[in-house]
Amino acid sequence: MMRPFGYFVHHQGRGHAERCAAIANALPARRPLTIFCARDDIFPALPAHVDIVRIPSLFEPMGGEPTTMSDIATPATLHCAPLGWPGIRRAMATITSWFETANPALMICDVSAEIAQLARICSVPHVKVLQHGDRGDQGHRAAYDGAAGLLAAFHAGLAQPEWDTAMLAKTCFAGGLGVDTRVPERELARQRIGVGAREEMILVLSGGGGDGFGQAPLGVGARARPGARWITIGPVQRDWHATEPANIEHRGWVDNAADHVAAADLVIASTGNTTCQQILAAGKPWLAIPEWRYFDEQHRKADALAAAGVACVRPHLPSSAEAWHHALTETLATHRPDAQRAMISDTPADDVAAWLEALSKRLWAPAPGLIPSPDLTGA
Repeated sequence: MMRPFGYFVHHQGRGHAERCAAIANALPARRPLTIFCARDDIFPALPAHVDIVRIPSLFEPMGGEPTTMSDIATPATLHCAPLGWPGIRRAMATITSWFETANPALMICDVSAEIAQLARICSVPHVKVLQHGDRGDQGHRAAYDGAAGLLAAFHAGLAQPEWDTAMLAKTCFAGGLGVDTRVPERELARQRIGVGAREEMILVLSGGGGDGFGQAPLGVGARARPGARWITIGPVQRDWHATEPANIEHRGWVDNAADHVAAADLVIASTGNTTCQQILAAGKPWLAIPEWRYFDEQHRKADALAAAGVACVRPHLPSSAEAWHHALTETLATHRPDAQRAMISDTPADDVAAWLEALSKRLWAPAPGLIPSPDLTGA
């Protein structure tokens, strides 16, 4: 039996859970995997060698937390570490108890710099999921510098320029990881979503990480391009002053986002990771509008997309008909579908699983000339 891997998943994003599930299904069946998450209902199907251990949320109070310690400063090495929270103590105790009894080969940390540092303090090698953003702060640096490896769910061509050689050398890039990048055939997709074969369709896609785009600027855009059929999926912020033309339709949450992307002639979307991978795989003209996220994650990702020439970027939705005209014209004129599709790996989950196995084997290899102890076998 191989020694187990651990995996901490931030429970507020299904993209994190889908990324974890993709890796879990690609790992060898002999490799036990224990997932720590505040929810167990966000995961796709998992294989038999995977267990989910529910822990309290590290970000949401359970009730009864003291406020008398809220004025004590948080050190620069931490991001979210409120004092006096019993849920956090219980979560950390659950994880550290598992460290002691399971003797894991690796701990994979998705998002939390604190969990990454906890693993390092407990003498457990960890792999940190790497995200875009201004993450040169002490908390992120401690998590990244102390990691045995870094995992990026995007192509190496989207690396930020400040990531140095040492950081890149220990990073596994896997464009498309955790995302179904199979692209439906355009005409079949149009039939399924009720769009005519010859209609120009502009798709506005909002993910689940925010409140969505504003209704008013989208109305301006639809009026600026009246011959196109505008369809929005995902949340849209309602504006009392918005006046919409007849060529825009709001569909809200849909189960067939891939069909909408495949059917579109142009996509307007923010730069969340899952959204990025879906649009790049489809090779669609893309007007990318980053939304607010911690550490300017989407803005830095938009910078990387623009530098790679795989998206046309604006800092916000255009605010006039003329600005919409320029943005849409540039998006179509600079479209590079082959470059977009090259950002998606053929077998990202298998590549990551093989990298994790090789990393574990290297980390736990016995020193030359020494007989390995029983604790080091089965790494």
